[in-house]
Amino acid sequence: MAFRTIFIESQCQCGYQGGYLVVRKTDDTKKIHLSEISSIILQNTQVYLSAYLLVELAKCKISLVVADEKCNPIGQYLPLYGAHNASKRVAEQLAWGEPIKKRVWQQVVKEKIRQQARLLEEKDLPEAAKSLYACRDEVKSGDTTNREARAARVYFAALFGRDFSRDDNTPLNAALNYGYAVLLSMVNREVVSRGYLTQCGVCHRNEYNQFNFSCDLMEPFRPVVDRLAFDYAQELFDQDVRRLLGDLGNRVVSYKGGSYRLHSVVSLFVQDCLAALNKSLAPSEIEGFEQL
Repeated sequence: MAFRTIFIESQCQCGYQGGYLVVRKTDDTKKIHLSEISSIILQNTQVYLSAYLLVELAKCKISLVVADEKCNPIGQYLPLYGAHNASKRVAEQLAWGEPIKKRVWQQVVKEKIRQQARLLEEKDLPEAAKSLYACRDEVKSGDTTNREARAARVYFAALFGRDFSRDDNTPLNAALNYGYAVLLSMVNREVVSRGYLTQCGVCHRNEYNQFNFSCDLMEPFRPVVDRLAFDYAQELFDQDVRRLLGDLGNRVVSYKGGSYRLHSVVSLFVQDCLAALNKSLAPSEIEGFEQL
């Protein structure tokens, strides 16, 4: 299974040759076989890619994330047809009824709040964690009482302080934004590779958001980013932190009794959610994970 996240941080030319990504700089050339690559993140606006390489990346379903002049992820290159039966999958997606979508969203929210509570416990914040567990138990089908928002208010205030705001221009928020963008790109890849549309969400339905469905499914994994931002980006958001967050998919977590890389767990979680939406798996059987 592909596992490597490739960061390209300096001016170069990238091409394809005999199954390899070929990175050419003035004084050096590197080759990496595409079978080893999970994603590529371009951290420099002076990187030139061949059309041949783009074709092969799409065939291999390798995520290509492009950062802007401030090194923040701004775009993603994905294949047009992620599965041979994409038309069938899209028809399935458009036919999902509201009751099953609400039940799956209930499970997604419950798992997100549980992950938030577990992180608060790890950071020795038991009272706030207890409050979140209570919120989790109150989540109804479709989260009609908006326990997700209530839990988020308690969670961020406890973890980052009562004065914390997601609107502030701080290293912490920069790290969160970067990490969430990388996480979104991971989920986008999984959704597209199975032939579904990222635009048609279960809960997120913003007409200006091209990734509503991916935004739904990424929610339980946000605390993985939060943990890294808490540990490494309270005061400084630099190249080392970007590399750490960019390699998010290779974080090891506990899942179904074993230890797996996060990108594998994201893939399996998306698979479970799709199975539940297609009524081949009970929503209650969508399994969570544990950070190590």
